[in-house]
Formats: sequence, structure tokens, C-alpha cells
Amino acid sequence: MAHTAMSGSGTTADDDPPLQTAVWRLRSRACWSDAAALLEPHAVRDPAAALQRTALLTERCLYTGEGWTEAEDALRTAEALARSDDERGSAACERGHLAYASTLLGVRDRADEASVALSRAAALLAPAAVGRPLLDFRRGLIAQNIADSPQSARAAYRRAHAGAAAQGDELLLSFTWRHLASLALGEGELAEARHGFTESLRIREELGYLVGTAPALISLAGAEPEPEAARLRAEAGRLFRLLGGVPTWLAPHLGGVPGPRTAVAH
Repeated sequence: MAHTAMSGSGTTADDDPPLQTAVWRLRSRACWSDAAALLEPHAVRDPAAALQRTALLTERCLYTGEGWTEAEDALRTAEALARSDDERGSAACERGHLAYASTLLGVRDRADEASVALSRAAALLAPAAVGRPLLDFRRGLIAQNIADSPQSARAAYRRAHAGAAAQGDELLLSFTWRHLASLALGEGELAEARHGFTESLRIREELGYLVGTAPALISLAGAEPEPEAARLRAEAGRLFRLLGGVPTWLAPHLGGVPGPRTAVAH
């Protein structure tokens, strides 16, 4: 079901499955603003909806490099509505992710803010909290892409992978498979990398996560020989154009204008 793929973003699917299905369909097609607009009436009073709206707008920032002010405003609303430790921890996790995105894309260096926010989230979220696997994944992103610590990143991704599997969070599994594979590729472990990238692509295709499929295709192409790699790149290019050129950082891998980071930015 679509709402199972919201990947720790504060889903209120149990309360309103039709709403969550609509949000998921828009999100998966890179229509983050439209998805956030559906949640806006709920986000002014419901902490879970406010967190989910923040996550959508942060993802838009990460994939397009735009919309930072709106994401910050949504985040402040989510922080103000948070009451329990889980809600405060999840809000801190979103702050860390937004700061990470800003740092990664070169908008503003907020690496210290990202680390502090994720540490606060770790202190607030119980070990068995629903948001813990997503937090572990985001700590892995910091370790891999900002701290340049692949060993720490691998440990965090493995924790996130195990937690996502236990919770049945298929979308998060697609991310952990992909990032574990990217570390394997960097170490020359082609078979392991190919397996992880293949699993990530399979999950995204099954979920219909269209906006994440082109990056998964490009990642797999990096572990495949020609002519298969060329076929995967061509398919990624088709999806990239279909979605209007997002994620923007994928452009250099498709012969476009150079972007800020690699195809495993998220």
C-alpha cells in the first residue's frame, strides 16, 4: 500500500488512507508542493501531519535545490506542535535532515546544526521508536557525505536497514540498500554493489516511487558493464526528462549541466 512507503515522515495514514494515497502519488511524481498543500489544513494542529509536511518540503529542497524558506517555516510549525519525546525527536530528525540538505547542496554550511539536531533526536527517540531507523539512515548520510567516514556510515546504514526490515518500511529499505551498495562500490566489491543497487531499484519500481527511480538506475549503471550500463542510463534520462529535470543533481550523470553532488546524494 502506498502509505507504507512514507518512510518515517509522520504519516497519518491510519486516520485517513485516501489522503495518504493521494499524498504518496503526488510525492512519487515530484509534486511535493501539491502533496504538502493537501496536508496543510491538518498540519496546523496535528503534529504527525506537520512532520509529514515538513518531510515532503525538505525532500523537495533536496531534489530541486529550491523551497528552503517554506521548508523552514513548516519545520518550525512541527517543532511548535511537538509534545511527546517521540514527536520532539522526530522534529529534531527533520531539522537535521534539512540542515544536511543545505550543506550537501552547497546552499549554506549547516553541518554542525545537522549533527547537533540528529544527536538530539537520538536522545529523545526510544530505541524501539518508529522513527529510529530513519534517524539511523540520516546519521549514515552525515557520516558518508559530510564527515567522510565510510565505516561509521556503514554501521548506521546497517542499523537503519535492520530497523526498516523489521517495520516493513520498503521505501527506507530502498535507500539503505542503495547506500550500502555505494559503499561497497567504493571498495571495489562489484557483486555486492550490484546486488544492493538492484534491490533498491526493484523496490522503487514496485512502489511506484518514480522520482527515485532515475537515481537508482544511474547507481546500478555504475556497477554494470556496457552495453547494459548505457541502457540503464538511457532509461534514467527518459524518466529525468519526464519529471522536468529532477533530481537536479542527476544532470551531470546524464550529460547535463554539472550539479553539486553525486547520484547517491539521497
